[in-house]
Amino acid sequence: MILAARPSGVSSSTSTATNPTDPPSVKINSGTILGKISNGIESFNGIPFAEAPTGSLRLKPPQPLSTSLGDFNAQSRAGACPQFIVSSESASLISGLTNSPLLQGITAQSEDCLTVTVYRSTGTASDAKLPVFFWIYGGAFELGWESQYNPTSFLNLAAENDKPFIFVTANYRVGGFGFLPGKEIYEDGASNLGLLDQRLALEWTADNIEAFGGDPEKVTIWGESAGSISVWDHLALYGGDIKYNKTGKPLFRGAIMDSGSMQPAQAVNSTRGQDIYNQVIETGGCSKSKDSLACLRGLSYEDFLNAVSAPPSLISFNGLSLTYQPRPDGVILPESPDILAKKGAFASVPFIVGDQEDEGTLFALFQLNLTSDALLGYLETDMWPLASKNTLTDLLDTYGTGNQAIINGSPFDTGLSNDAFP
Repeated sequence: MILAARPSGVSSSTSTATNPTDPPSVKINSGTILGKISNGIESFNGIPFAEAPTGSLRLKPPQPLSTSLGDFNAQSRAGACPQFIVSSESASLISGLTNSPLLQGITAQSEDCLTVTVYRSTGTASDAKLPVFFWIYGGAFELGWESQYNPTSFLNLAAENDKPFIFVTANYRVGGFGFLPGKEIYEDGASNLGLLDQRLALEWTADNIEAFGGDPEKVTIWGESAGSISVWDHLALYGGDIKYNKTGKPLFRGAIMDSGSMQPAQAVNSTRGQDIYNQVIETGGCSKSKDSLACLRGLSYEDFLNAVSAPPSLISFNGLSLTYQPRPDGVILPESPDILAKKGAFASVPFIVGDQEDEGTLFALFQLNLTSDALLGYLETDMWPLASKNTLTDLLDTYGTGNQAIINGSPFDTGLSNDAFP
């Protein structure tokens, strides 16, 4: 039902190109966008939707683009926002074992990264009014970028079944660039910037997707892992207000969550959040500054990247506690997402929730010397500090201990088939 659309939405005779091999072009509010054609799909890559979050705009909410793009060449693959620094050895191990797009090599990283990419079937009519998928990538809020996944086969399959749609994906700031916590961040109104990047990209979609043949009133947001957590957060942002101020209409009508939903989190200015901030300013040489946040904004790109990469990463022992993640700030996220869910303070739209059964296996690769006691201590301290010890012990018992845990295997319930022994 989400994919339903007029079969007539795709027609070579109504393409923006003069023939099927000419590069397509689309005129939007800020300029004319020149795309490319590959394997039956037209793509418009790396279109800026916000001012560059650099200099005085580093660690600030995103600002809508205020200048014209003119004739914009959108034929090259979009670059990425700065990624959390992960050791090359760790990245090679994971990508080699899982062929994960999460840890593909990225050569183009920049703070000037707030761009959006639009994909559609070749020959999509400008008045097709097709449904829109707005994809939010995952990566533990530390990694990921808009070019990470290629929707070509998905779009072609949909077109073959007379269910064409538009696919949109956007960069958002990750790691300490987009989700730095701390009292100073809270007081400056600079929290949850990555979520605000996503929200602004949704507003860009509302303003411009009709020119690409999409319907701004038929947008479904969809994400995986951290992207899936983000999808839930968008249901709960501002207490469930998903209306676009400019139009008064909802920014999306449905949501799909792949492996992530309401992620409990302590406040931006909590002790946990402050510990992270303190580690960052210490590494960045800003701990003795009268205004440590201004100091961070003034660091070179390399020094700031190194500073925000100092806390534990997603593939460290305690990485799953998510150093960087959306956190309650009283405004953008009024309370922890799980509390908002219990109160019913989220947008009332249809949604699908699922789980990728073996996603956790990736993280298990780096838990080779983990004991039950160490795991319990980690869960108590970092993951669920408000849960009782009995509750956490019962949780661990579900998975077994000692020989039983070995027999269960990883992925869970696969026995010894994937085990490696010295």
